[in-house]
Amino acid sequence: MMKPKIYIDGKEGTTGLQIYERLGKRSDLTLLCIEEAKRKDRVKRSELINSADIVFLCLPDEAAIEAVSMIENPNIRVIDASTAHRTAAGWDFGFPELSPKHREAIANSNRVANPGCHASGFIAAVYPLIQDGIISIDFPFTCYSLTGYSGGGKKLIEEYEDENRDLRHESHRIYSLGLNHKHLPEMQYICGLSAPPLFVPILGDFYKGMATTVMLPGYSAGRIHEALAKRYANESLVTVAPLGGAEPVIYASAKAGKDSLELIVSGHGDQTIVTALFDNLGKGASGAAVQNMNIMLGLDEAAGLNI
Repeated sequence: MMKPKIYIDGKEGTTGLQIYERLGKRSDLTLLCIEEAKRKDRVKRSELINSADIVFLCLPDEAAIEAVSMIENPNIRVIDASTAHRTAAGWDFGFPELSPKHREAIANSNRVANPGCHASGFIAAVYPLIQDGIISIDFPFTCYSLTGYSGGGKKLIEEYEDENRDLRHESHRIYSLGLNHKHLPEMQYICGLSAPPLFVPILGDFYKGMATTVMLPGYSAGRIHEALAKRYANESLVTVAPLGGAEPVIYASAKAGKDSLELIVSGHGDQTIVTALFDNLGKGASGAAVQNMNIMLGLDEAAGLNI
């Protein structure tokens, strides 16, 4: 049997490198690689894209759209890690744990949009609660998300790892103050909300890891925990911690290096928060992309991943 041929367009970026790291150790795939001198050569890229069974797009939005336009072979299957197609018609959202329909759609899809990191945490917590009718689509959701700096790409990584950096980098940075973060459209669209959540991301002085917290005033922690535990009971890459978590604190980098996500429900009475704890480069990006590839190829979806 022929090994599936995989091409990563944009392998030099953080997400692409992390995908390559996970796939490079596997013997069940053939990785197609482009020469460094030709990585921006449209003709060579097109040749590799149209020679692959599955193509990962680890590119800026405009470049990802351009790459899709280069596809001539109708059998080419694409996993886009950019923001470009997450709410686009004809693309399936790559979060298989949300429902059996999501997993089946990914398995049969030629076009899969990989979720955004912050969005993954929010959607993992909120989607089941909306679907089960526990919370209305009109609820005024609020969310904050603490992330490591690796999600910002090479330029931000260099900024934070510069030995002569500004001392302000030692404290957390609240950003996207215009409240129009690029992940908001998929948060609203996938969950079916009547309005986008009030969301603010926070950048920490650590390489990778993420803790995305959704505030749920008016809902009991016990009821929320029961619903989420039931929804994800048979999943290996998304799990729900015992009510309140293993300890009375949550460290945002606790899942660094893992490709799984854990939901932690905390609170008392009708004051509840749900925190999605994961690696922004794992289940928040590259790990999720490889999981989607595994499903599309009919393989064990955890193959090559670190749970």
